[in-house]
Amino acid sequence: MSKSIDYGRLMHRAMRGLIQQVLEGVAQHGLPGAHHFFITFDTTHPEAQLADWLKQRYPTEMTVVMQHWYENLEVTDDGFYVTLNFGDQPEPLYIPYDAIKTFVDPSVEFGLRFESAEAEDDEDPTPPNDDPAPHHDAEVVSLDKFRK
Repeated sequence: MSKSIDYGRLMHRAMRGLIQQVLEGVAQHGLPGAHHFFITFDTTHPEAQLADWLKQRYPTEMTVVMQHWYENLEVTDDGFYVTLNFGDQPEPLYIPYDAIKTFVDPSVEFGLRFESAEAEDDEDPTPPNDDPAPHHDAEVVSLDKFRK
């Protein structure tokens, strides 16, 4: 067993599960009311699938909007497929949950932001044995600011 609980990774897994659950509902019933999503994702993620011209236009990240027109939404355990309209040109995309950087529903002032996996991997969760672990104040984030 590890020496510490990796709350960051556990929280990311839970947040990605929330996105999956929301998208599954949208795939079954459509977007309710004024809900719509801005989804920013890493276009360099090895499992992301998008047209070459989109990769060239957005070499590192891209924000897509699911609102008035989308089709073929298929949600899996690892990501989702959706066809979106880019200048009257329908383009299929596959966005893995691990590639998502932000997921925002501005209609209800809800948003999730994921720190990069590289930043997580660079951090050493175990302090050196000869130095005591530094104490840091915990940051409490209120979810009230995302509620209407």
